[in-house]
Amino acid sequence: MQRQAYGPGRTRPAAFTAAALALGLGIGAGLTGCSAGGGDGRATVDSKAGPVTAVAPPGRYRTLFEPCRAVAPATLKDLLPGAADLPEPERNKAYRGTATATYDTDRRVGCTWKADAPDASHRLVLDIERVVSYDPAVSDDDRAQEVFDRKQTAADLPQPARTQESPQTPAGTPGTPGTAGTGAASGTGAPGAPVTPSPTATTGAPAGTPTGTPPTAPATGSPTGLEPRVLDGLGDVAFLDDALVTGESSDHHRAVSVVFRTSNVIVTVEYLEQATDPAVAPDSRKLQERAQNLARLLAERLEE
Repeated sequence: MQRQAYGPGRTRPAAFTAAALALGLGIGAGLTGCSAGGGDGRATVDSKAGPVTAVAPPGRYRTLFEPCRAVAPATLKDLLPGAADLPEPERNKAYRGTATATYDTDRRVGCTWKADAPDASHRLVLDIERVVSYDPAVSDDDRAQEVFDRKQTAADLPQPARTQESPQTPAGTPGTPGTAGTGAASGTGAPGAPVTPSPTATTGAPAGTPTGTPPTAPATGSPTGLEPRVLDGLGDVAFLDDALVTGESSDHHRAVSVVFRTSNVIVTVEYLEQATDPAVAPDSRKLQERAQNLARLLAERLEE
C-alpha cells in the first residue's frame, strides 16, 4: 500500500487533533470553574476587601447668598437711623454696605454697614459661614455644630442638651418652642416689630435652674431679663450675646450678637450702638429686638 506523504497544507494526524481538543477542553473547564463562584451563577466576593464604610451625608447648602443685598433698605433704615438724614449719595452708600474680603465666597461672606446720628452711631456686621467636613465619617451639619458650640462657649453661655428627638430643647426647660419673634417669623418681616421673649429667654437663667430662682445680672451690664441666653425657634440652634463696653469717653458702646445655625451654615448678626453722651447707655432691649428680627429674616432667606 502506498504511504501518504506529509507536506504543507495537509491535515494533521487524527491522534494529534484529538489530544489538542482534550487539552483545550481541560483548560476551558478550569477557567469556568474559577469564575463560576461555586456554579450558582453569583460572583465571588473577595474576603480581603473588608466592610464598606458609610459616608456621612453632606450639608444642605452648597453656596451662599450675597450678604450686602440680603438686608432690605426698609430694614436698614430702621437699623441705621442716622443714614436717613444724609445726602442721597452718602445715604445710598451707607445702605449699600461694604463687603467683607474673603478668599472663597462659597465658604464665607460678610458685609458691614454704619451710619452716624447726632446722638449715637450704629454699625451692623453680617457674617455667614458655610462649614464643610473633610472627614467622611463626620457630616457637614455635625462639623457646623462643633463650630457653633465653640462660639457659644466663647460667649460664656450654657451648652444646651441636644437629643435626636428634640435637638433644640435646652436641658431643664419645657419641650415647647419659644414665642420670641413671632411677629417676624409669621412672614410680616416688619423691622423693629416687638419681640416677645420665651419663658426661658426671659429669665436668662442657665439650663436646669430651678423655677423661681432670681436671675443674676451678668458682668456684661445687660438689664435683668435681657441677659445673654439661648434662643428658641431660630434655625436649628441659636443664642444671643449682649455686652456693654465702658471705657474712654469715645468708647462707650453696646454690642448685641445673634448667632444661629441652619444645617451647615452659621449666621452671625452683630449690631452695635455707640452713644455720643458717655453717660447714656444704649437701650439693650431695642438693640436685641432689632438684631433678632434681622436674624429671623435671614433664617427665612435660607429657607427659600
